[in-house]
Amino acid sequence: MSATQVSADRLEAITSTILQPTAANGVQGRTALFEDVIGGLTRLITRHRPSGAEVLRFPPVMSRALLEKSGYLKSFPHLLGCVSSMTGTEAKIRALVEGRAGGEEWVDALAATDLVLTPAACYQVYPLIAARGDVPSSGVIVDVESYCFRREASSELGRMQAFRMREYVCIGRPKTALDFRDDWKARAEELATQLGLPFTLAPASDPFFGRVGKMMAVTQVEQALKFELLVPVNSEETPTACMSFNYHQDHFGSTWGLRTDDGAVAHTACAAFGLDRLTIALFATHGLDVDTWPQAVRETLFI
Repeated sequence: MSATQVSADRLEAITSTILQPTAANGVQGRTALFEDVIGGLTRLITRHRPSGAEVLRFPPVMSRALLEKSGYLKSFPHLLGCVSSMTGTEAKIRALVEGRAGGEEWVDALAATDLVLTPAACYQVYPLIAARGDVPSSGVIVDVESYCFRREASSELGRMQAFRMREYVCIGRPKTALDFRDDWKARAEELATQLGLPFTLAPASDPFFGRVGKMMAVTQVEQALKFELLVPVNSEETPTACMSFNYHQDHFGSTWGLRTDDGAVAHTACAAFGLDRLTIALFATHGLDVDTWPQAVRETLFI
């Protein structure tokens, strides 16, 4: 049996045993084994938490108004999920849900609420820190995690619509934020090596929407604002981004009025870890039986 066939069989096994398929693409159930590995990754990332970092955990929904202000809606409308609920009289809603509304569907009664599904863990951090006042000269670092949602069109393994994201976010002076991002690029390579993952670290761009978005993506790459740690999960040709390292310049600082204690607009950066993708990458690389994984990897994850 060829290596390609073994890889294909392994990927199929991940989607049918380590993960549990549901009726929706990109939405999987997680088994105890999958969660054990996620737990190991979480502990590993926590051991590298920057000194003095504030810990915040958020639910998978956030304020629609805050997300609109952040600029996400203009840049990524094709990925956004909005929380909707039923509106109308009791009689109208009952007729719709019981199929007695003359050709109308129950979804016709839905209206957007003041909530959206969180697309990235860090989006709730910036307005919260801004509300506290000026950022100290040493900067602010936040350890944040959330379940996130993106309306991914692909059903490729790892392209989940609902997934967990862990981030370290830095807010401060331009050099503070950029140094933080660059430091985590180097640390991530060490982490991936400890995990026994084959990887490349490459400049990248976000999936901006439309023609203008394509130009924004080119600029992002040219200015080296975003890097991704890529692991060949599905193929060598299209590796999976499992971590990203982003320098936002003053975008969030200007948007939320984040200022350093010398009066300048604060810059931000983040190191993001796709917990589900990293877990899938580990099973794809080392196999489905954790007991046969390299001892060094098991010791790193404490599993």
